Amino acid sequence: MHVAEIWRYPVKSMAGERLPEARLTALGIERDRALQVRNAQGRTITSRSHPGLLGHHATLGAEGSALVDGLPWDAPEVLAAVRKIAGPGAQLVRDESEERFDILPLLVATDGAIAAFGRDTRRLRPNLVIGGVEGLAERTWEGAQLVIGEVVIQVHDLRARCVMTTYDPDTLAQDPQVLRDIVRRFQGKLALNCEVVKGGTVRVNQAVELRRAGS
Repeated sequence: MHVAEIWRYPVKSMAGERLPEARLTALGIERDRALQVRNAQGRTITSRSHPGLLGHHATLGAEGSALVDGLPWDAPEVLAAVRKIAGPGAQLVRDESEERFDILPLLVATDGAIAAFGRDTRRLRPNLVIGGVEGLAERTWEGAQLVIGEVVIQVHDLRARCVMTTYDPDTLAQDPQVLRDIVRRFQGKLALNCEVVKGGTVRVNQAVELRRAGS
């Protein structure tokens, strides 16, 4: 097995960036979801209720500062676009605490399960995609560890999927059948909730070892 894809989402619920390598810490990929959209009441807004956020593309610039559609994240044009989606008073807020994650800091998918899913990987919003995995083998990995060089990742459980999977990552057109299909064929769950036990740098094409509990 090997690392097939690495993804970071500098702004929670916006489209992310595909990377050749990334540093992992106890809080997942560095700077992942470090910015969030919050409404006038201070509540975090996501694309589950405001799918228009998926239409904006967040990256990190050369100096490590987040960009939204190529503009600095704190540019007036970005704020105007965010408020058009999330309402008057909405803000982009930096928060790098563990609370910024819905479940665990790292989501790992596999090429076998993505092939069975039969749709764009981006609908699942993984951080890592592990290649060379046969079929739905990921569904037997709960409790195991993934070792990538010096990095050790603990696999917890399968991720229950939500309405975000129903939006086309390019057009934002919604197809409710996508989530119905996940429920019907995969019991509503695809990809794996994980945490980083030992940090370090991971790179595309790097070998991945699966260590099962007790082995």
